[in-house]
Formats: sequence, C-alpha cells, structure tokens
Amino acid sequence: MKKTIRVSFIACMLAVSLGNTANAQKLDAAKVPDPVKAAFSKAFPTAGSVKWEMENKNYEAGFKQDGKTMSAVMDAKGVLIETETDIKVSELPKSVTDYLTVHYKGAKVKEAAIIKKASGEINYEAEVNGKDVLFNSKGEFIKEVKD
Repeated sequence: MKKTIRVSFIACMLAVSLGNTANAQKLDAAKVPDPVKAAFSKAFPTAGSVKWEMENKNYEAGFKQDGKTMSAVMDAKGVLIETETDIKVSELPKSVTDYLTVHYKGAKVKEAAIIKKASGEINYEAEVNGKDVLFNSKGEFIKEVKD
C-alpha cells in the first residue's frame, strides 16, 4: 500500500512538473499559423530577431523593435492579447519600488517591464526572487506569479 502511494505521488509530482514546463514551449516559425504571422507583421513591421513560443494555447513572439526588447501574445486567429516591453528598473513607478522595498527586503529586481493589454489596461511587472510581481497602472500590487 505504501509503495503504491509513493509511486502515485512521484507520478503526480512528475506530471505537475511537466505541466509547468509545458506552459511556454519554443516553437519553430513554420508552425505558427499564417493569420498570427500576418497580424504580427502588420502590428510590428520593424520587429527583428523574432522567436516564437506557445504559451497556454496562445502564440508569443519575442523580438526587438526600436532598440527595445519586447514580446507580443496573440491568439490562434492573430488577435493581439498583450504586449510586454522591458524597461529599466528605475522606470518603475515609485509606488512599485516602495512596495518591493517593504515586501522583498534586500532582494534585487532582476528585470522590469510594462504590459499593455489589448483592452488598453496597463500593468507593471518586476522580476524578484524568481517571481513576477504584477502591479496595476497606479502601481498597486495585483499578484505574484512564479516565473
């Protein structure tokens, strides 16, 4: 009985682990649907060094444009869901850095970004201790997501 439980537990943990890594998978550009590629090219005509990933049934293009590192997430029909643009940590709103100072004492912000949803909603993201910490446009904490 104990052996069966142990084997089941290990199998379950392996499945969870594989499921977490399957959320973002590198994807050859040839496997990206034509409507997605066409919509991306129209929205980001000067994008360079484009690399594709699948993320939760959506297509994410990582690229450089106008000297900035960006990503765009689109659904299978080519509808833009959101864009993310890397920013300097010093460009985060003061309320974000104040929050991080209090709640992540001594931790260094590894990366920062501004996220623009298709709806126009703006969020900020700070990567701290291997986690993405998200804030709304006013710099108010939303949630923490394991990176």
